[in-house]
Amino acid sequence: MKKNMKLSKSEQAIERAVGRGEYRPASREEFERIAEAISRRKKDAVLNIRINSQDLKNIKEKAKRQGVPYQTFVSELIHHYAE
Repeated sequence: MKKNMKLSKSEQAIERAVGRGEYRPASREEFERIAEAISRRKKDAVLNIRINSQDLKNIKEKAKRQGVPYQTFVSELIHHYAE
């Protein structure tokens, strides 16, 4: 690693974990399974809707409690319903 590169605290923690051997390489099959799962979750369409402002406020509050952006929260709700 370059000496002048600054790492965030989470990046430093990952680097230490790698040094301790806490990560293992993925098998080819596991890598392909993970890549496929990521591909299936790729967002490639746009949806514009009108909703009640109070509903949007409630959704934003619930998303904040979950620690995610509200659009991600709505996308996950739709995904779970569509499954």
